[in-house]
Amino acid sequence: METKTLSVPNISCGHCVMSIKKELSEMEGVTRVEGDPASKSITLEWDAPATLERIKDTLKEINYPAAD
Repeated sequence: METKTLSVPNISCGHCVMSIKKELSEMEGVTRVEGDPASKSITLEWDAPATLERIKDTLKEINYPAAD
């Protein structure tokens, strides 16, 4: 299992976090999605077949790209 916290500058409220949680939770392999609007970050846990690259691609698709 991998765990990572990503900075997502487009997060401005709890609704943003809920949108991200909904999308990423549907991805096979993602086991946990936690978000914090105050720090503009999300913390994820995942196993294969999910990858960090696929997670970042999904965030970009829903207009919440992760900062590198």
